[in-house]
Amino acid sequence: MSEERLDEIVEYRAEACRRCGLSLADAPTAGESGRWQVIELPPVRAHVTEHRTLCCVCPGCGTRTRAELPEAVRRSHFGARLVAFSTMLTSRFRLSRRQLRELLSDLLDVLAASLGSTQALCEEVWAALLIPYQQIRDAVRTSEVAWVDETGWSLRGLSRWTWTAVTKRATLFRIGRNRSTRSRELLLGRDFPGVLTSDRWRAYDSHPIEQRQVCWAHLKRNLQGITDTNGPGAHFGLWGVREAERLFRVWHPYQRGEISRARVRRAMVPVRMRRLLVGAAATADQPARAFGRDLLRLWRALWTFLRIEGVEPTNNRAEQALRSPVIRRKLCFGSQSGSGLHATERLLSVTQPCRQQGRNLLAYFTEAVTAHRQGHTLPDLLPAN
Repeated sequence: MSEERLDEIVEYRAEACRRCGLSLADAPTAGESGRWQVIELPPVRAHVTEHRTLCCVCPGCGTRTRAELPEAVRRSHFGARLVAFSTMLTSRFRLSRRQLRELLSDLLDVLAASLGSTQALCEEVWAALLIPYQQIRDAVRTSEVAWVDETGWSLRGLSRWTWTAVTKRATLFRIGRNRSTRSRELLLGRDFPGVLTSDRWRAYDSHPIEQRQVCWAHLKRNLQGITDTNGPGAHFGLWGVREAERLFRVWHPYQRGEISRARVRRAMVPVRMRRLLVGAAATADQPARAFGRDLLRLWRALWTFLRIEGVEPTNNRAEQALRSPVIRRKLCFGSQSGSGLHATERLLSVTQPCRQQGRNLLAYFTEAVTAHRQGHTLPDLLPAN
């Protein structure tokens, strides 16, 4: 760590010359000092403030009047940073309410809060994140490109779906009842203006075909599945896998800045893929035939990344964004209430841009709670375009 970050410096002097044994008590120093840094966790103790409302006696009429606590103080027995810290532990690091209660008691040397109190801590942050969540939603719905995907969730044991829309500025999560077109519209809005990158799920079909990009990573997996059946249409699958590999051989160097976009366009030969799909659509092999017909229906959506700058041939961004809710679902088995469901949407959506920007999540949660208590507007979480 840099010297500005150090809290304490301890210096050691050699007592005698390592060659002749002469005392070095008054000898001058020379050269760079050897450095060995030790990082320690200092004792942590909660800072407890008692707010006292004094009662004064009027010198005129003798009436006793007691001062009132400020609204920001009266709202909670817990400070903004403690509230933010508790929520970060339960959301980002997935502690249970009981584990949180035990940790606060052991770490801060205060009486353990009740389970109801720890729940109230988290609910205050959920409320404070409503406006940032709405800002993220509005930014995503007006973006030029969005990578969209969905995965399973549950609400009190009932099936639900976590949808995500990833853009270059923000990541939005919404938990819906199903995987329908309506759920997609509730995520992105009915009239999303940008390019939508996704798999071939039917919920995306109502979006204009010229504004869609079908994920080639999904297609490659589908084609490999057709190959692995060893059926009459297996050779179409193998042919398609090779076409997908040809694409990725030029796309990955392009992403690294090693080749130009024009080079990518020259390397792709759509007519070859068209010939493959026409043949597959006419084969007697049902998996290959269904796949070929579906891709012919989506033909224009295979090549949008060649036409529009900023569009990518895969949906990897959305798949990566869904890893966090997938892990969360396995640990907590979904949501137990409607408020908990909406809290999950907000926490996931706000955490992603904080991580993308290298922003301290605890500091942001603290800032959000403080602004919420004081009725102030929280600074915009998203960077300017």
